Amino acid sequence: MGTLHAKSPEPDEAEGPKMDLQALKARVQRVHVDGLARTKDDLVINTVRDVFTAQDFQSVILKIHEVRTRLSKLGCFKEVGVFIDTYEGPDALDDGIEVTFEVRELNLLGAKVNTSVGNNEGSVSTGGLLKNVFGRGEELSCEYSHGTKKSSSFFTTFTKPFHNDAATVLSGSVYQQGSEAPWSGYKELDRGVLLSLAFDSAPQVQQKLVLEGVWRYLSCLSRSTAFAVREQAGHSLKSSLRHQLFVDKRDDAVFPTDGVAFTLKNELAGLGGDIGFLKNEVDMQVNLPLPADMVIQGGVIAGHLLPLRNNKTHCITDRFSLGGPTTVRGFEMCGIGPHSDGCSLGAEMYWAAALHAYTPLPLLHRGGTISEKFRLHAFVNTGNMGDFILTDNFKENLRTLVRDMRLSYGAGLAMNLGGFARVELNYCIPLLVQRGDRPSHGLQFGVATDFL
Repeated sequence: MGTLHAKSPEPDEAEGPKMDLQALKARVQRVHVDGLARTKDDLVINTVRDVFTAQDFQSVILKIHEVRTRLSKLGCFKEVGVFIDTYEGPDALDDGIEVTFEVRELNLLGAKVNTSVGNNEGSVSTGGLLKNVFGRGEELSCEYSHGTKKSSSFFTTFTKPFHNDAATVLSGSVYQQGSEAPWSGYKELDRGVLLSLAFDSAPQVQQKLVLEGVWRYLSCLSRSTAFAVREQAGHSLKSSLRHQLFVDKRDDAVFPTDGVAFTLKNELAGLGGDIGFLKNEVDMQVNLPLPADMVIQGGVIAGHLLPLRNNKTHCITDRFSLGGPTTVRGFEMCGIGPHSDGCSLGAEMYWAAALHAYTPLPLLHRGGTISEKFRLHAFVNTGNMGDFILTDNFKENLRTLVRDMRLSYGAGLAMNLGGFARVELNYCIPLLVQRGDRPSHGLQFGVATDFL
């Protein structure tokens, strides 16, 4: 047998001559979409028409990629393939191209099982759904969920996307959900309907409008529930209009190294029923990168509830609560503010702030799986809550808000949980505590999607 000699090609030989794709003239003359059954033709036509605007081969490839992405996001298909060939029709041009999109539609019937993380609580949900019901990405779902802290819910939801530049989605739900608040000694059962409209008003800026009507039933959790909570038990009807503005310019939702996030929530209750108030909340986070992969993070949250005076009322479930591993660390859940016989009563106004320093785990390879999942952090938390009475005097209002404020500090380990939530194990030291608070000195565990 002979001997074969081979060598790696030189870099110039491997690359070959460079080709300018913009200099190659190309035009899409025909588009096929194979595999359509329930999906409406007009929706697909409006989605793929942009490929006809390309005038060279590079723009053709880019437009095809954009259209493929848009088809995948319609909520109609589980697979989208692309094939490109020369067009050979009777009116074919020298640079004519024919594009074929091969799609596989979603099955009409589906089932899902999900796990989610809330405010220091995990839950599992299961349900069934009808997908692409009327051929334009509509979805009808029924879902039951159960949480680790005895919460449960059942939702039947219809969702209608509009596939416009604002990514508008209209949805309506009928629901029942129950929850327990052991820190306040009550449990709540809600039955209601809601209609929501979500849309993007600008890049990285989402807004949502929600119209909701709910029948609520509050009852005592145990015999030890404070009388101040017992007297609020019973039935109530609330109808409200909510608005939420969310701006997220961070580079990561769990462990951001740069960017700003801002949330504004407004709720007007009293359109009907016996509950009436105006509630506003704000949440802001700023991240600044430092050398050695360190990050300084600052966060501020605040809220104000203004009761309506036209024979409307509000109860403990409408009021704000503060304290716990996801807000002001070093205190038990809802452990800050007015209490009666060990039960948190909430308040009409609160504010809290936090300063964090994050750093990767030492002695680990940067960019590795473990180093990406974990962070060491030190923090200082402060805040206050109460039924403060404010005036037109700014300095006096400032003194009122910071008087008797709480302060804690500590350090711990944070872990990225699936790219959407965070787990923290911290050693906390409460420094400023007021009478009636429930401080938590030592180790504190928290899991949630949003932390202060």
